[in-house]
Amino acid sequence: MTDMTAPQPASDSRSRRNVTVLVFAQAILGAQMPMIFTIGGLAGQSLASNVCFATLPISLIVLGSMLSATPISAIMQRYGRRTGFMVGAMGGALGGAVGAYGLYTASFPIFLLGSLLTGVYMSAQGFYRFAAADTASDAFRPKAISYVMAGGLASAIIGPQIVKLTADAYVVPFLGTYAAVIAVNIIGSMLFLFLDIPKPPVPSEDAPKGRSRMELLKTPRIAVAVICAMVSYALMNLVMTSTPLAVVGCGLSGSLVPDNATQGLSIAEQTDLFVKYAADVVTLHVLAMFAPSFFSGHLIARFGVEKIVGLGILILAGAGAVALSGVTLENFYIALILLGLGWNFGFIGATAMLTEAHAPHERGRMQGLNDLLVFGGVTFASLSSGGLMNCSGGTAEQGWLAVNLAMAPFLVLAGGALIWLAMRPKDDPATV
Repeated sequence: MTDMTAPQPASDSRSRRNVTVLVFAQAILGAQMPMIFTIGGLAGQSLASNVCFATLPISLIVLGSMLSATPISAIMQRYGRRTGFMVGAMGGALGGAVGAYGLYTASFPIFLLGSLLTGVYMSAQGFYRFAAADTASDAFRPKAISYVMAGGLASAIIGPQIVKLTADAYVVPFLGTYAAVIAVNIIGSMLFLFLDIPKPPVPSEDAPKGRSRMELLKTPRIAVAVICAMVSYALMNLVMTSTPLAVVGCGLSGSLVPDNATQGLSIAEQTDLFVKYAADVVTLHVLAMFAPSFFSGHLIARFGVEKIVGLGILILAGAGAVALSGVTLENFYIALILLGLGWNFGFIGATAMLTEAHAPHERGRMQGLNDLLVFGGVTFASLSSGGLMNCSGGTAEQGWLAVNLAMAPFLVLAGGALIWLAMRPKDDPATV
C-alpha cells in the first residue's frame, strides 16, 4: 500500500494538503453521524406516539440531506467548497440544538425538525469525497477519494464513545449527546479554514454548457454508477437504522444473549446494557465502512472499478444472509461488519466511476443530481426501516427478518445493471 505521506507528483502537493484537511473533517465532524444513528431511533421510539415512527428522525436526516444536495452543490459551484462545508457544519450545529430542545421538551415534532436540519450537514459531508478529487491528478484521484473516506475510521470510534459518555449525562436521556453534537460541529468547522480548493471559474458565454441532467442520466456509465451508489447506500442505511432497535428488542426478548447473562438485572439495566451492545455493533460497522478505504483506491486502480463495485454488491448480499441466519450478538457483529465492507466497495467504487464519466464543467450539475438521487433512495430506505422493523411482525426477530429480506430485489437491480454495462460493446461512445 502506498503511504500518503510519501513523495507524490508535484501536481498533487495541493491535493495532499486538501486530503489531509478532509480526512480530519471526516474524523471529527463525521463523528456526529454514528452518534445520531446510534441513538436517533431509540430517542424517536421514546418520543413517538406510534413505534412504527421510531426511525422517522433518521429518515428526516436523510430527507434533509436529499433536499440540501442540489442547493449545497450550487453553493460550492458558485462560492467554493469551503463555503459549502461551512454551511453544512452550521446546519449540523443548528440541528443538534433543535434536537436537544425537542428532547428537553419531549416534543417529537421539534425533534424531527432538528433531524431535518442535521441533514444539511450530512449532505455537505457527502461532498468531501468529490472535493478530494477536485485538485488530484488522474492517477491520484481514486486514492484521494478513498483516503478521505478512511477518515471515517476515527469517526467510527469517536462517535459511539461519545454516546457512551453522554447518553445519560442529564436526566433527559440522550440530551447530553445532542449537546455534544453542537460542539463537534463548531470545533470541526474550523478545519475548513485550511482548505485550498480554488473556486470554480465563472463560465464565459461561449463556454461549453455540458449535457443536460437527463442527457447525463442517459449515459450508461453514469446511470449504472448512480444505481450502484443508490443501492449500496440505501441498503446500508436500511439495515443500520434498524440495528439498534433490533439489538435492544432481541436482547429484551432473550434471543440476543443467554438468559443467565441478564439474570438479576432490572428492565432498565437490561435496556442500558443492550444500548451499549448496539453502540459496539455500530462502532464495528462504521469501522468496516471506512477501514477498506486505505486500499480500495488501489484495488480500483488495479482491478477496475466495475469489479470492485460488483464485489461490494456480493458482500452486501452476504451481510443479509448472515443476518437472516440468526439473531445472536455474533450474528449482528458479523452481518454489520459485512454491511460496512459492502458499502465501502460499492459506494466508493460508484463514486470513482461517476467522477470519470462527466466533464469538469458538468461537475456541479451531475454531483448534485447524483446525491439528490442517492439520498432520495436512502430516505425511502430509512422510512421503510422503522415500519419493517416494528410493524411487519409481532416480534423484534420477525421485524429484523423483514428488514433483511427487503434487500434482495435491490441487490438484483444493482448486479443486473453492472452485468448490462459489462456486456455493452467497449467501443460504444455512449458507454462512457
